[in-house]
Amino acid sequence: MKLLTHEEILTHLDHPFFRLISDTAEELGLECYVIGGWVRDLYLERPSNDIDIVVVDHAKKTERPGIAIAEALRKRLGKKAHIAIYRNFGTAQLKHKQIEIEFVGARKESYDRNSRKPVTEDGTLEEDQNRRDFTINAMALCLNRERFGELVDPFNGIADMEDRIIATPLDPDITFSDDPLRMMRCVRFATQLNFHIEDETFDALERNKERIKIISGERIAEELNKIMLSPTPSKGFIEMDRCGILSIIFPELVQMQGVETKNGKAHKDNFYHTLEVLDNVARATADLNTFPEGNGTWDSPKEHVLWLRWAALLHDIGKPKSKRFDPIQGWTFHNHNDIGVKMIPNIFRRMKLPLNEKMKYVQKLVLLHMRPIVIADDEVTDSAVRRLLFEAGDDINDLMTLCTADITSKNEMKKKKFMDNFVTVRTKLVEIEEKDRIRNFQPPVSGEDIMKMFGLSPCKEVGILKNIIKDAILDGKIPNEKEPAEELLLTEAANMGLTLKNYTH
Repeated sequence: MKLLTHEEILTHLDHPFFRLISDTAEELGLECYVIGGWVRDLYLERPSNDIDIVVVDHAKKTERPGIAIAEALRKRLGKKAHIAIYRNFGTAQLKHKQIEIEFVGARKESYDRNSRKPVTEDGTLEEDQNRRDFTINAMALCLNRERFGELVDPFNGIADMEDRIIATPLDPDITFSDDPLRMMRCVRFATQLNFHIEDETFDALERNKERIKIISGERIAEELNKIMLSPTPSKGFIEMDRCGILSIIFPELVQMQGVETKNGKAHKDNFYHTLEVLDNVARATADLNTFPEGNGTWDSPKEHVLWLRWAALLHDIGKPKSKRFDPIQGWTFHNHNDIGVKMIPNIFRRMKLPLNEKMKYVQKLVLLHMRPIVIADDEVTDSAVRRLLFEAGDDINDLMTLCTADITSKNEMKKKKFMDNFVTVRTKLVEIEEKDRIRNFQPPVSGEDIMKMFGLSPCKEVGILKNIIKDAILDGKIPNEKEPAEELLLTEAANMGLTLKNYTH
């Protein structure tokens, strides 16, 4: 954080847009302030496109002062400016080139206990700041000519930023009870900024946790995604667990907690192991500029990273249901990956997460996440690597990122062994892909070819023959080429008693 002088603030506000807003406000006889995230991030030296302008009409000249100033600005800017007006809320959104600004009239709010939608009335700047969620989001900079750049900080948000504290402007019980989504935002800001939740504010999270139940899955998922994309996402999940919100919104994660000991044998705490894996993946994917979008699957590197991190969070989600104690082996979690894959649709459905290819991608990584570890623990054979490439396809690099992150052993010798073996696995992946073209493998002889050659309709024999060819290629018995595949096909078909009907070599 940087404590800015008035001159430094004026430098940051020295943009034609802010000057234009100032001039327009003067002409209309309105007070206006840039407020919230942009001001907070200015002091935290973070880039921000989150520009909110609150407008105060002391003379009551207009019913919707935020809309009035936005419309006047659009006229000044001409056809290149686009405006969206939401009269029911008294807000307007103005877009011009790369700039997006939201205008709203200053207001005060009151809430019904069964809803987070407020009843709003026109208010003063002070009343508008009172309704803000956190002190660091309640700071405002005046844009009027005589007070241009003056900071209005009634709740000492500057001091809270210096102390790295998340606190509410007013009574946190009222703040969270009025709009329970603010509890998720509290955790999210603490995670993104690596701030501490002030003690009284945290106690209010605990007292009001049940209120989170009135928030829709979509809004909760939106905040979870922002936590997932933060530098150290484990912080958010630990805070949600501490205050009790996590058990309400994500009970499957909480069920992973704890260490059980039997006959002197214990297993690791799978909750904290999962969070360590998530943080490892977060570090590996921190630089979005170097992260590939992924073969057209993702809209952006950011989206790609998000779902890889979800795979990390869910990779061991099936362990509580698969946990068994064996007197010889100790604690086992057989087939936890298969169980986890089956749990994911219900989790995504409840949280209103997408049930499309994004979910299938997460399921795929959860299903395969043990495979590279098994290969690395044994002799790294070409056959095992071919099969891994075949099943992972274009997601092989993401799978290896997840599996490397999954090595959290505190035994340094064991950890080094796995890491060294993973280097071998990665090398073989490159070599075999270059040699055998296994990624996105298509058999050189198709089912249609087999039916035509032997005069067959769709039947189990066609599937058997296709699998024989596939396995022979993956096991390295024949190259991934048409002629050797057809030779094997003729031999195996003859063994099955099939007669050749149509074949041109």
